[in-house]
Amino acid sequence: MSALQLNLGPAKEPLGFIKILEWIFSIFAFATCGGYSGKTAVFLTCPGAKNQTLQANFGYPFRLNKATLGPLETKDCNVTWDKAYFLVGDFSSSAQFFVTFAVLVFLYCMAALVLYLGYLHLYRGAGKLPMIDFVITVVISFLWLVSTSAWAKALTDIKTSTGADLVLDIAPCKNQPGLCHFSDIRSFGSLNVSVVIGFLNLILWAGNAWFVYKETSLHNSPAATPPNPTSVSSPSGM
Repeated sequence: MSALQLNLGPAKEPLGFIKILEWIFSIFAFATCGGYSGKTAVFLTCPGAKNQTLQANFGYPFRLNKATLGPLETKDCNVTWDKAYFLVGDFSSSAQFFVTFAVLVFLYCMAALVLYLGYLHLYRGAGKLPMIDFVITVVISFLWLVSTSAWAKALTDIKTSTGADLVLDIAPCKNQPGLCHFSDIRSFGSLNVSVVIGFLNLILWAGNAWFVYKETSLHNSPAATPPNPTSVSSPSGM
């Protein structure tokens, strides 16, 4: 294998500079989604008794069907709330797909940067490496579209499941109208950012595909064949 030849020049070119941006944005993608934790609450108006608030904590990987409201420690509010009621929905598949894919992209960007900055002579000297890099770049661009779209849809459903409609799925709330009131204490700021970053990653990778393509033999036309000396006719004699 060729020896390491450190060269920071590619970092100043689109090929390396965009890869650095992709590396940074992949960190933001899995950090903003995978590091999230939040809570939602139901406020109980209790005639003749102390009002109470029930909270349900949830977070990545968003298995809401394991997040519980209650039970109440007492039987106040003229209602028997002696068991836990679960939120609705399991969105772990979309969330884990998005986060896992972002982590894999992060690792690939590190490997690609090592190749660009340390083995550029090997990268540009072997015809197959740019082509492999181009194919992987196109595949990653497509998977950013798929994973981010799936995660955006899951986030919309998470907002619904932890929003005002959750009181419609709880038996004591349905049996006693006016008892339960949704108390919005959620904050989806980082999750909204994760979706935006996912689509920004799509744009970055789709744009970078062009610069990787320029390194392949598909873009570089073969060198012109030198003329055959035997085919050159000798000048006519005087």
